[in-house]
Amino acid sequence: MVSQSNVHFFTNWAKERLDEMDATVTSLEGKAVEVQTDVRDKAKKVLANLREQRDDFRDTMKKQSEANETAWIQAKEKLAADWRLFETEVEKYVESFAKRIEHQQTTFKLQADAQLKAWREAADRLESDAKKFASDRRGGIDAAVKRMIDDAAEAEQKLRKLSQAGNQSWSALMAALTETRAAFDRANEAAREAFKRAA
Repeated sequence: MVSQSNVHFFTNWAKERLDEMDATVTSLEGKAVEVQTDVRDKAKKVLANLREQRDDFRDTMKKQSEANETAWIQAKEKLAADWRLFETEVEKYVESFAKRIEHQQTTFKLQADAQLKAWREAADRLESDAKKFASDRRGGIDAAVKRMIDDAAEAEQKLRKLSQAGNQSWSALMAALTETRAAFDRANEAAREAFKRAA
């Protein structure tokens, strides 16, 4: 059986998405007063639904915090579906109520910051966990942690450049976040496999 520490990789995955959900909801709530008066009530209902989705995601994640790897794999399927639904609802919200570029840029920046924070926290936690292994068993782990750190730095450069570029479309901004999120997932999975091999 894989050690309980391998569950960290699943929590890394879920926490990254939860942090983005929090950032998105915070941003959209902060700009809700800018929504046109005639559609503000509808926007408030959509925001309430997004908050509920985020809270359900957080609750599922908390319930899984002490679960084993098999339970996490099953829960991850549900969380992944919940994440996709959240993304779809955010896209609908932006298309309907947050058409101003500044609003979109603010939301993107908060999402990117949340994603990068999750990368750094995951890399720090993995680096700390790696120290628990004997030096002769750490080669693959150290390489995976370095890859995560390097990928995080590359993602940060990409997201910062895009954020500073200004008038990018919402779909371009979301495509960049999706790309960097996928890189995080690959680095996280590589670290997970390295820890399994070293165990």
